[in-house]
Amino acid sequence: MSTRVRMPLLMVFLHLLFSATIHADQNVMPLKIFKISENVTYDCIDIYKQPGLDHPLLKDHTIQLKPSVSKPELKNQTGNNKTYKRKMGCPDNTVPILRNSKEYINNTKLYTEKYFHALTGDSPGTHVAGVRSRDGPYRGVEGWISLHNLNIGRDQASYTQIYIGSGLNNQVNFIQAGWMLNINPSLGGDSNHWSYGFWKGKDGKGCYNTACPGFVQISQEVPIAQPLDQPGEDLLYYSIHQDKRTGNWWITKLIPKVPNIDIGYWPKELFDLMDTGANMVGVGGAVQDSRQISSPPMGNGKFPNGGSRDSALFPDIKVVNSNYEQRRIDYFPLEKLLDSPKCYGLRIGKIKILGFFFNYGGPGGNSCGV
Repeated sequence: MSTRVRMPLLMVFLHLLFSATIHADQNVMPLKIFKISENVTYDCIDIYKQPGLDHPLLKDHTIQLKPSVSKPELKNQTGNNKTYKRKMGCPDNTVPILRNSKEYINNTKLYTEKYFHALTGDSPGTHVAGVRSRDGPYRGVEGWISLHNLNIGRDQASYTQIYIGSGLNNQVNFIQAGWMLNINPSLGGDSNHWSYGFWKGKDGKGCYNTACPGFVQISQEVPIAQPLDQPGEDLLYYSIHQDKRTGNWWITKLIPKVPNIDIGYWPKELFDLMDTGANMVGVGGAVQDSRQISSPPMGNGKFPNGGSRDSALFPDIKVVNSNYEQRRIDYFPLEKLLDSPKCYGLRIGKIKILGFFFNYGGPGGNSCGV
C-alpha cells in the first residue's frame, strides 16, 4: 500500500478520536449534554435509541443491561490511593454518546478495512511489541495497562491494547480496547490520552467506538471513548469477556476502591468466528507512521532495560479459558511479538507483586524498518 493511500487513513484516525459536530442520528434528541472541552461533547441518548442498535444484524437484538455474572471488584494492588472522580452521569435510561463528524462517518468504512491488528500480517509503517497466545478457545482477556506521555508527530499514532479474536482463512473477527495517544495534539480536547474500542466482524465489517452501529453502550457515566485525565490515573484495568449466558462480548473497566463499571458490549450477532470463544488473545503496544520516515516512540519511549517500572508495563495479565476459568496468560503457550528490536524492546518477567508481567517500548527513530 503506497504512502499516498496510508496518509488519508491516519487522518481518518484523527477524526475518529477528536472530531465532534453531529449526532449519528439527527432524529434522536439528547436529554442532557456534557461538553468536556471545546472539541469534546457527549450527548445523553435514550439507551434504546442509541446509534449502535442501528446495525442491520441487530434488528432483533434484545439489550442486555448487565453481564450475567459480575466480575469481582478490583483490589488496590497498585498503591494508587487517588479518588476516582466522575466526569458525567447521564439520566436514567440514557447513555453518553460522543458526537462524531460527518467526515468521520463517511470514512469509517475505509479505515475499518485497512485497520492494522495482530491477526494479520505486517502493515507498512506499523511496529508492535507484545505477547499473544493462539491456544484457544478463549472467553476473555484482562489486565493492567500503563499510561504514558509521549511526544509524537503529525500523522503518527502510539497505542496500547488488549485484544481477542479468531481467524479462519482470510477472514478475521476481533475486539481490541485500550488507550491511544493523540496523533495530532492541535485537534485534541483537554487530554492526550483516549480510551477506545474497535471491532471487526462478519464480512470484514467493523467500527470504532460508537461512531457507527455495533457497540452497545450501557454505562451512564463511562463511555467507550473518553479522555483519560483522572488525577493520578497512570494505570488502566480493562476486561473483555464473553458473557456465559448471552454470548455477547462485554468490556468492563475496573478501578480500585470503586465498583466495576460495565461500559457496554459488542453483541454476538456481529461475529461469525467467535460464537464459542476466540482462538487468540494478546496484549501489547503498537505504533504507526504513515510517512514511513521516522517511527514514533512506544510505551514511555524507553527500552525495557531498567527496573520493572522504568518502562511501559503490562502486569498481571489474565485470560479466561473455554470453561470460563481465569488463568495467568503465561499458563498458556506464549508467542513474543517484536518486529523492530533496533527501535523497541520486549522483556518478560515474574515477581511476587506483579505476577507475570512484561515491559515493552522504545524511542522509535529512523531505522525501524517498514
